[in-house]
Formats: sequence, C-alpha cells, structure tokens
Amino acid sequence: MERRTPVNTYKLDAWLPTTKKEVELRGWDSPDVILFSGDAYVDHPSFGAAVIGRVLEAQGLKVAIVPQPDWRGDYRDFTKLGAPRIFFAISPGAMDSMVNHYTANKRLRSDDAYTPDNRPGMRPDYPSIVYSKILKKLYPDIPIVLGGIEASLRRLAHYDYWQDKLLPGILADSPADLLIYGMGEKPITELVRLLEKGVPFHKIKNLPQTAYIDRVITESPDDIVLFSYEECIKDKLKQAKNFRIIEEESNKRRSSRILQHTGNRIIVVNPPYALDSTKELDAWYDLPYTRLPHPKYRNKIIPAFDMIKFSVNIHRGCFGGCAFCTISAHQGKQIVSRSNESILREVEKITHMPDFKGYISDLGGPSANMFRMKGKDECICQNCKKPSCIFPHICKNLITDHTPLLELYRKSTKIPGIKKIFVGSGIRYDLLLHKSDNETFNNASRQYIETLITNHVSGRLKVAPEHTEKKVLQIMRKPPIELFEKFKTIFDKINTERHLNEQLIPYFISSHPGCTETDMAELAVKTKKMNFHLEQVQDFTPTPMTLATEIYYTGVHPYTLEKIPCARTKEEKLSQRRFFFWYLSEYRLQIIRFLRQIKRDDLIDRLLKK
Repeated sequence: MERRTPVNTYKLDAWLPTTKKEVELRGWDSPDVILFSGDAYVDHPSFGAAVIGRVLEAQGLKVAIVPQPDWRGDYRDFTKLGAPRIFFAISPGAMDSMVNHYTANKRLRSDDAYTPDNRPGMRPDYPSIVYSKILKKLYPDIPIVLGGIEASLRRLAHYDYWQDKLLPGILADSPADLLIYGMGEKPITELVRLLEKGVPFHKIKNLPQTAYIDRVITESPDDIVLFSYEECIKDKLKQAKNFRIIEEESNKRRSSRILQHTGNRIIVVNPPYALDSTKELDAWYDLPYTRLPHPKYRNKIIPAFDMIKFSVNIHRGCFGGCAFCTISAHQGKQIVSRSNESILREVEKITHMPDFKGYISDLGGPSANMFRMKGKDECICQNCKKPSCIFPHICKNLITDHTPLLELYRKSTKIPGIKKIFVGSGIRYDLLLHKSDNETFNNASRQYIETLITNHVSGRLKVAPEHTEKKVLQIMRKPPIELFEKFKTIFDKINTERHLNEQLIPYFISSHPGCTETDMAELAVKTKKMNFHLEQVQDFTPTPMTLATEIYYTGVHPYTLEKIPCARTKEEKLSQRRFFFWYLSEYRLQIIRFLRQIKRDDLIDRLLKK
C-alpha cells in the first residue's frame, strides 16, 4: 500500500483559518461563515466545530473558526475577522459548559480537557448565550446560528442544576436567529442551500431539525403544544408531562412540530430529518481533516485530543435509553453506521501519523457493540416511540447480530502498520448475553465475547452496570445486576483459560434518583463480594433533557407520575458516595453509625468484617 504524505508536513492552510493573517493567506477578502467555538480548534471528526466547518467548506464556502474567544475584554476576538457574508455560527463545545466547569457538588473544576494545557476559564458559563449576545451587539444585522450539545439539550424549558431552577428554552435568552439541534450536518447544509438560492434568512421557518422563537405562529392541527414555560414553573407535574412528550417525539421516526409559549413569544421546534444514510455519514467522515490541533497550539497538550487521536468512531446513535444519558437526546436512538470502507480508510490514515505506534485506542462509538444493529422490520421502527430498544427487555424486532463487528475487527487488524485494535468504548453486555431466536446471532455473540476479551482489550474492559439494586436499575433503564455477574463469570473464565491478565472495570453511580443510602450499602456489599474496589464511580449530575434530571427536579417519574426519592443536598450526596469507598478507614465509622441507625447490622458484618 502506497504511503501518503505524513500529516505533520501539512501547511497552515490545511486547517480552516483562525486569524486575519490566515484568511489573507487563503486569498479571501472575508469569510462566508465565521464559526465561534468554546473548544480549542482540533481538526478531527470527533470535534463538532471541525465537522461543521468542513461540511460548510465542502459546499464551497469560505469558513473561518474562532476558538475560545475572549469574552471579557474589548471583544477583539469577535471583531478580528469582521462580518461574514452569510452568518455567524456558534458551537459552544463538545460538553455542556456547566458540566465542563463544575463538579456534581457544584465546585469549580481546576481543568478543562478541551483547552490547551488543560487550562480552565477559557470559556464562559453558557457560551451560546454569551457569544450570541456579543455578536448581536457588534453586528446586529448578521444572522446567528446556534448548534452543539448545549443548544440541542436546552432547546425547550429545562431544569438547570447549577442555577437550581427551571430555565426557558435557550432562544429566550439568546438573540440567535436559528437553533440547530442534534447532529447538524443536514440542517446546516440545507440552510446554506436556501440562503444561496436567495431565500431571506428570516423567512426560513420550516427547516427540519431547527428551532426558532417568534411572537406569532400559525398553528397546525398536527402541532404538539406543550404546557408553557410559566405553567411549568408553577406546576412541576406539567414539566414532567412535557418531558415525556419531548422524549417520545425525539424517539419517533416521524415526529410532530413542537410549540412552547415562553413569555409573549413561542419557541418552535421543527421535526428532525429522516435518519442519515451510511453514504452521508461516510461523506462527512471522509472530509479532509488533518486530525490534528491547529498549529497555534504547537507544544501544548489538549487532553481531549490525546484521548481520541488514535480512535475511530464507527457509528452514531444509541438505543440504550439510559435515564441519565444525553446521547440519544442529541444523536438519536437509531443507529447509523459507517461503511467498512470508510472506517478502514480512517484507520489507514492514522497509520501515517508521525507518532503512531501501531495501536488503535478505540474502534467504537457511543456504545462499542451496536454497529449495524437495526430493526428486522423497519415499518415497526417507524411507529415506535419507546426510549429504549433493550429495556426492560430486548426488542424482538432488533437485529442483535455481532457478525458485522467481528468482520470489521478482522479487516482493520490486517491493515499494514496496525499491531492491535483496542475497544475503549463501553460494552453493552445485555446485548451480548441476549438469547435470540436466531442461533446465528447467538453464535456471533459468543464469538464476539471471546474475540473481544482475547484480542481487543487494552488491559481494562469498561462496562457500566451503574448499580446493583433492582428498583434503582429500573429507574435507570439498566438491566438486572445478575446479567453483569454472568458476564463477569464469562470474562474471568476466558482470562483464566487464555492466561490473560485483563481487568473488568465497572462504572457505578451514586445519588441517582430513586437511590437511597441503604441501596448504596447493598451496592457496596455486592461489589465487595465480586472482589471490586471501585475506582470508576461518579455522583449523579443532573443535565438537561434526561429522564433522571426531570425526576430529580419534579420529584416524579414522567411516565408513571410516581413520586421518586432523590438525594438533593451536598450532605445526602456525600453520604451515598462514601459507600463506594467502604474499604477506606476514614469512612468506616460513618458507615457503621448509619447501618446501626437503620438496624442493618447484618450489612456491617458482610461489608466490614474480613
């Protein structure tokens, strides 16, 4: 195979321009679109600003990116490139800014993985609002388009954990002219097509997968009108009922337009586009990314880039529907997979990177083993509005075949320069252990487990049981702990037979809605019995547009309206978290005191006695 030019020889104009000098280097008078990003500019398909920038460039537009502009001074970063010909775009970052800035206990973080040298404080809280207000003040006549996860998950009334109150859809606070939710390639492409055709920006009202705010709306009989923002403030039950509608509509293949009155205006959310095709996904991943940070960051470390620079994303979407996860709310529950050819091209490109040592860190996606999975009868999927295809049971219509993934592993491992392909994404063991009516699928699952553990684990295999107690797992939309125990038995058996030294690393959450201290005590006892000293743990953080967050805010389950207990105070959260670390001496007396208080001396013996 002929080797291509190493990526470190790329010239500056291989990246989208970030400064006036770089714009002039291209021979441009001014850009057509200027994209402001809350993250450092890494020209890699795992970074949303780079993807949107390259998609716009592929349409023949002159695109510039301003990464992490200084919003506190004289706004020179917002004026240095002047006004774009068409519009400003805002991509606030790969993470919601508040999750990026604060811990679950609302303490300010001391680092930022998406910033050079992990430096904190390089973006404001709520950059979608801050950036758009500055741009509208400086350039009142230039349209602004919001995108990214922050805008996507905050498009309608939502609970904000950091302000501890219900906030209106983000367009009520941002002067942006249009919001694109979900994965933005299709809507941004069509938006540009309409504008270049001569359609005025303010007349673009029916573009799929967008939202806007207006004072007067012509309602259709097919529209869904939610309880207003003001009604939801007064009655949390109405917010809970709204959430169920929003989640079910986002899971349907054919959705309705959603309206929500906010003050004297109405937020309009148009239905999403039809599912992306493999051909479209391939085209977006095959764009000419350098796969590297912009040269302005030379000799600096961007941790988020280091984590993924030798990884390859093989699909989008996740049908797990976990109560605390935002993936399906942003990417959708339907799986859209890339072709083998596109994935193998990207793997081959990585082999030419100057510091590549032969190891792909992850060949995965939102979930490691959902590649090419879909419904047997797509007509059934068309009318399905369930948030999960695998909870409470795996859908009989779901193809659970791991054969395509095994084939992909085999082909990618054969590429010259590849020593090992690892899987770093989380594994859905409930899919692997599912007994299908199709014995071919069952054989492929057994083969996948063997192949994965034997050939594709880099020391540690990540899985996410999240809890051990049935009632908590039900709220989480996670499978029974017995399935994890069964998977662990298989994992240990293969390790022993193959003389391996792999570790199984389970993830668990404390303070999730429905979880009590007693539940955490039971979790500690059961994980101890499985010989785990837990490391990969987290405290539940309410994030917009998840089922768990709505339960936390409203106190009820949106689907049943049943009251659910929640740990809300810092003390309650810390009290639950300490059970993760029962083996540390500093927590021993507190744990004993609590268990005696609830008359569970039996747990003391099981947990703390050797």
